[in-house]
Amino acid sequence: MWLLLQLWPVFIIVVTSFIFMAAFQPYVAWLERRGIGRTAAVVLMMLAVLTVLIGMLVLVVPAIINEFNHLRQDLPADARPLDELLARLNINANLESRARDINWSTLVSGRAAVGYGEQVLFTVVSVFTVVVITVYLLIDARQLENFVFQFVPPGREPEVVQVLQSLGRVVGGYIRGQFITSAIIGLFTLAVCLATGVPSPVAFGVIAAIADIIPIAGAFLSIAPATVAALRESATQAAIVFALLLLYKQFEDHFLVPRVYARTLNLPPLIVLVVVLAGGELLGISGVLLALPAAAAARVGLDYYLDRRRALIGTQAEPHDEVLAPD
Repeated sequence: MWLLLQLWPVFIIVVTSFIFMAAFQPYVAWLERRGIGRTAAVVLMMLAVLTVLIGMLVLVVPAIINEFNHLRQDLPADARPLDELLARLNINANLESRARDINWSTLVSGRAAVGYGEQVLFTVVSVFTVVVITVYLLIDARQLENFVFQFVPPGREPEVVQVLQSLGRVVGGYIRGQFITSAIIGLFTLAVCLATGVPSPVAFGVIAAIADIIPIAGAFLSIAPATVAALRESATQAAIVFALLLLYKQFEDHFLVPRVYARTLNLPPLIVLVVVLAGGELLGISGVLLALPAAAAARVGLDYYLDRRRALIGTQAEPHDEVLAPD
């Protein structure tokens, strides 16, 4: 237990790599069936993923910096109407003066800058490590399978194969399903921003796609940035953007997600909520992202245990009538 606590960050990286391995394995197999060697197929797949990630950063980072600069300049003016509204309720908040008194330089310099830099560096190193381990796992998948089956008792191989296939379907299916829902909300947000004239529409589409990965809180994070950007243009424009994105989130939550994950997670909504809250409390943002795949994998283990238990109960001999019989 002490060793696990000390190596917990490494454990999270390895688990994340196995999750991405399960997600990319079908595509690597598809490329292999097209005559591409396994190593080349894995390299092509990871190059495509890295290209997408770098492209997303190139689009999002300038837009975030631009929005931050606008926020810093316009915050006192934006706080004035809210001050007037609160004054009507006999609440003296002085938000405008507080906004003017904010020392923005302390937020992006000194210890804060060092702390942000360390977090960014740690994130970059972790992502690179996950990519490297995922590549190794995909390339050496057959050797890894042979290594695992050395520890399987004779005659139990079909059960292990079935469990591994279920894990690959559940975990990999969740990741692929998330890619689908993220891509759709990203395209929808892009279309809404283009139609309403919101600046940097591509960046806000990418932000919505990334935020959609986060359960529960992602609904707010996917709507808020585009709405705030539209608010700088006009209140009517912001209301239209907010209403359209909110309607889409309702469509996604009640129609799209159940169909995308219908044969994947197989988890009740209450369990999803509790698992996400527990993951966030234990591991922060990484716990939120890994909570659902981990819960779905645990569901596979529970189903296997219950199936084995039913089989054992079904094959037990009928009890004898003697009191205290050996059976």
